[in-house]
Amino acid sequence: MKKKLSSRFSVILFIIGLMAAVQYNTINEPDARDTRDIWEIRQELSREMQLHSELLTEIGTVDDTLSKYEDASNESPEQALKETVEDLRSAAGLDEMTGPGIEISIEPSPEAVALGLNIEGIAPDLLIRLVNEINRHNGLYISIDGNRVVNTTAIRDINGTTTVNTVPVQTPPFKIKIVSKTMDDTEKLYNHLMSSRIHDDFYIDNLSVIITEPMDQLTVEAYDKEHNYQQLEKVEGE
Repeated sequence: MKKKLSSRFSVILFIIGLMAAVQYNTINEPDARDTRDIWEIRQELSREMQLHSELLTEIGTVDDTLSKYEDASNESPEQALKETVEDLRSAAGLDEMTGPGIEISIEPSPEAVALGLNIEGIAPDLLIRLVNEINRHNGLYISIDGNRVVNTTAIRDINGTTTVNTVPVQTPPFKIKIVSKTMDDTEKLYNHLMSSRIHDDFYIDNLSVIITEPMDQLTVEAYDKEHNYQQLEKVEGE
């Protein structure tokens, strides 16, 4: 009887000890180490700062719109509403935009032409990287091969062909137009793209990125597709 009691007691102590050891290891197990180098951390910080800047810009735009309504509420509310509609149309890309800008030509690299290499088209991931590089500057209007880039634009592969807004992008050469709000913004974008490593990424795919000098006047096409409103819901009045 004493042996059975001692055995049971030993088993219970063993289980308690095992549970305590597991709990101790769980509590004291170090967190996963961040293996990113300084450059990767700086890039992540840069992206977060850019997002913060974009949010502040959007907040400022909304504040300006509210101030416009308040100033015009007694004088001409119809004019304020009309101006707001025009601003929304521009933001949605439904109007052509003309202003200072640059034009980028995506062409087969000279080496690819000299060797007679067959350029089938641009990969969607590479085109997305270029658009992301461009979008690091705020207040830009972009069209790719005549297709306006808006917030809902999708760049993806459809049946082996790179598309923008479901429209196939032609095999290089093709052009990308970028319009900024000011010449100063255009020059900053030009300098940024000229020194960007994106040229190396295109060169690997036997493509060249040719950037024009900043122009005083350039027109970006309007978005000519229907916007998708499936995610919007009507708000019932009180």
